[in-house]
Amino acid sequence: MTDPMSRTILLLDIEKYSNRDDIEQAYLRRMLYGITDRVLESAGIDGTLRRRADRGDSVMELIDAGASMLALLRALLTEVPVQLRAVNRMASASAQIRLRAVLATGYVAVDELDGWVGSDLNLACRLLDGEPLRAALLERRDDFALCISETVHSGIVRHDYPGIPRDEFHAITVDSKNGPLSAWLHGPLPESVAPGTPEGAAARVPDDTHSAARSPRPTSRPPASVNFLGGSPSFGGSFVNGDQHGVSGGVVHGDVHLGGGAGGGEQE
Repeated sequence: MTDPMSRTILLLDIEKYSNRDDIEQAYLRRMLYGITDRVLESAGIDGTLRRRADRGDSVMELIDAGASMLALLRALLTEVPVQLRAVNRMASASAQIRLRAVLATGYVAVDELDGWVGSDLNLACRLLDGEPLRAALLERRDDFALCISETVHSGIVRHDYPGIPRDEFHAITVDSKNGPLSAWLHGPLPESVAPGTPEGAAARVPDDTHSAARSPRPTSRPPASVNFLGGSPSFGGSFVNGDQHGVSGGVVHGDVHLGGGAGGGEQE
């Protein structure tokens, strides 16, 4: 096995590949290879700077660390959508191609059977299979969704180079069997993704919390009380002077106090 070498890792995967028949799968594979070759060539990355592994519905590219990451990321953001539109406008409905992609960096070794080994490569594969990237492509009308690793973001994207707007990338957390992975998704966050940033958390505050903040419950008044102190009834608030005649014939002599303290008088 070769010594681990620093590489740029590019993964591209076809959405719903297994739902197609053999003829359609063969066509989609040819389209994927053609798109990948043209995108890398547009970034100045020729065959001498890359190594490809075939994974059926996806391709994996190990790219020389000396190749320009800026040029590659620009090509992914601009050239991939152009290539997809050109291919899909000439294809039938059953042969439309939509892609998920991951761009990462790390150390990868190649064994004597051309197998690729490296924890950074494993991380990139988990980002590719993660729910945030799958959900993003599923919810979008575009045919392309891109996720980048934390190293690509910290080294390139956060500096806001021309053609790579950092505001278009959003932090995500991808669940994996080895624990949560931090990454960055290009474009809007899908609705199904749990919040990983303060802005995501604010957007997903439970509805009952918002309702409570918008419409506080009014303070309820205690029920009126009826007190008979010293023969005078008090009913919680007003004051009635003089004798009172009830509708059923009873008579209350003296003052009737509705509220506060008790008044004098007698009740019959």
